[in-house]
Amino acid sequence: MSKIGKQPVNIPAEVTASVADGYFSAKGKQGEEKVKLHPSVEVKIVGNQVEVSPKSVEDKTGLVMWGTIRALVANAVEGVSAGFVKSLELKGVGYKAALKGSSALDLVLGFSHNIEYKLPAGVKAEIVSPTEIALKSSNKELLGKTAAEIRAFRPPEPYKGKGVRYKGEYVRRKEGKKK
Repeated sequence: MSKIGKQPVNIPAEVTASVADGYFSAKGKQGEEKVKLHPSVEVKIVGNQVEVSPKSVEDKTGLVMWGTIRALVANAVEGVSAGFVKSLELKGVGYKAALKGSSALDLVLGFSHNIEYKLPAGVKAEIVSPTEIALKSSNKELLGKTAAEIRAFRPPEPYKGKGVRYKGEYVRRKEGKKK
């Protein structure tokens, strides 16, 4: 039995949810999200809750996908009601970020050129300070992928601690060479 799969997902009053054609869709103030359902997992909307269960106990894939589908449904409901935020910090001399229009980030990360990163549709960026970026989206997967792509331009290095890191990320420092 799945501990996560057994728990129902509460639907807030401002969110409308439906199940049709192998998809779970949720619509709220942050937008609309769709989750593709696995054929061996059953999703029902009962009152203001979503219940997820395997179609058959003998089917191993249904048991395996049960908790995963429930988590994806819960993320879709939370994303359209409250949204998700991921913050990035830029550490290093001269490292800074700026917004170009509403869909591109201009990053100065110590290279000979600036990096212009085009944000995917559904992700919004906010520059909190020149060295801090707040990414916002209703899709948790897309938000994490976008943050990881920006971090990959200059990941934090252990000797000086310079680079792009998630807010609150601990970077273990190493001692440099000794004579």
